[in-house]
Amino acid sequence: MSISENTKPSLIGFSREELARVFAELSVPEKARGMRVAQVWNWIYARGATDFARMTVLSKDLRAALAENYSLERPEIVTEQVSADGTRKWLARLAPDKPGGPGPLIETVYIPEPSRGTLCISSQIGCTLTCSFCHTGTQKLVRNLSPGEIAGQIMLARDRVGDWPGAQAANPAGLPEAERKITNIVLMGMGEPLYNFENVRDAMAIAAASDGLAFSKRRITLSTSGVVPQIPRWGAEAGTMLAISLHGVRDELRDELVPINRKWPIAELLGACRAYPSLSNARRITFEYVMLKGLNDSIADAKELVRLLAGIPAKINLIPFNAWPGAPYECSEWEQIEAFAEVVNKAGYASPVRSPRGRDIMAACGQLKSESVKQRASERRAEAAAP
Repeated sequence: MSISENTKPSLIGFSREELARVFAELSVPEKARGMRVAQVWNWIYARGATDFARMTVLSKDLRAALAENYSLERPEIVTEQVSADGTRKWLARLAPDKPGGPGPLIETVYIPEPSRGTLCISSQIGCTLTCSFCHTGTQKLVRNLSPGEIAGQIMLARDRVGDWPGAQAANPAGLPEAERKITNIVLMGMGEPLYNFENVRDAMAIAAASDGLAFSKRRITLSTSGVVPQIPRWGAEAGTMLAISLHGVRDELRDELVPINRKWPIAELLGACRAYPSLSNARRITFEYVMLKGLNDSIADAKELVRLLAGIPAKINLIPFNAWPGAPYECSEWEQIEAFAEVVNKAGYASPVRSPRGRDIMAACGQLKSESVKQRASERRAEAAAP
């Protein structure tokens, strides 16, 4: 059964408290609920079960009751594109928002390297921020993703690359040699995660649970364009690593590149960064800086960046601009990027130049949008043509 045909709520994304309510509704005695919650939690998040029948620690009747009322559906991969560099972009379908209709689509990107694998996940369908250099920002916001749709991206990726205990990858070519194929989670896909705070927080609690998906919080990075009031709250309630989409060192330029800056300008943003809980040299904030020819790539810009970040334990990711159809910007010349990086490095900040991954399949930073929008447009045309 495809995700579009399934009408039962999925347990993916359920917390322990929500699972306890499920067992209460199924008339499991109160004294046994804690044990049943622990068992089902383990089967869902540690073992990646896709069928209640596999949960043989439960009675046959309880498995049948769960199967009758719930599912273990995660987002369903519609297409997989594999880049020449091994990056994989999955177009994934969610459960329908209304009966009989096609489910909405999101994009998730997996970046394998020899010793690690990074999964870039989405937090919203579309985006409200309209950052002028970002293709994703040209797609209107449809809605927030639920905790299950966010955590479900991690689970569909583990399904696909065989990252569950004893599992085999559907396509093992190019996967990391490490035992774990997905080692890092970055909330850098579609959407502004801090505009979907509670759902993202709840999904990352599952991701970080030692008996759940079991990612260290130092292996989870949330990237924000600068929703300043939510930054300290995220640090207190979630405590993952933090990345800031900075991209400009002057308010007048950042107002154009990242319009949220008009609400929370650079000084306020960096003030929130300085106060981020648990900030230290071991837990640095990453500042993302896309290199745009003639706009933000001068040596003077590099020196101002160093001045602005003084006193903040930080790493600066310099990102060569990834072009997309109709983009109004060009990437900085490589020599200019290197000169910029040298200034930042000499000031004591690690400033790696991010190697573009997945450009040929529009999976690189700032490029997510095209396939999901094309697919939805095709589906709308098909619906309109139907008798």
